[in-house]
Amino acid sequence: MGRDNAVIVALGSNMPGDQPSSEALLEAALSRFPQAGLPVLARSRWWSSAAWPDPKGKEYRNGVAIVEASGPPRTVLEALFAIEGQFGRIRGEANAPRTLDLDLIAYGRQVSDAPGLILPHPRAHERLFVMGPLAEIAPDWVHPVLGKTAAELAASATVGRDAKPL
Repeated sequence: MGRDNAVIVALGSNMPGDQPSSEALLEAALSRFPQAGLPVLARSRWWSSAAWPDPKGKEYRNGVAIVEASGPPRTVLEALFAIEGQFGRIRGEANAPRTLDLDLIAYGRQVSDAPGLILPHPRAHERLFVMGPLAEIAPDWVHPVLGKTAAELAASATVGRDAKPL
């Protein structure tokens, strides 16, 4: 699958749930992707960043995976929500601490503003903790709307500027 056709998922956690660490939780979540019909083609290292928008919270761990998907974007999103649920994620307040956050960043070159399914993710390009890990595994991936590469977007990201690989 070419990078332009990539199905990109961002993973994040700052509460390990019943796992020994957020990194362990993210590894466990990633191991569920193939069972959900989303075999992992590439993945980044885990990155750390201060909690956002309140930096006094527990640090986040983030990463990105490129997966193979045969179903439509909404089916992929539902599979991601199901995995989140398996790790105790309850969707509530935006930007609240969470055990697991799985975001569908891009589904190939598709652009959508359907309710509950905005593609590409409307804020991912601003976040170093998403674009940094993506640039690590697919620096030449081109944002379907902005026309910039993951490497360019990582360099210009304004949110999570402290993000760095572990």
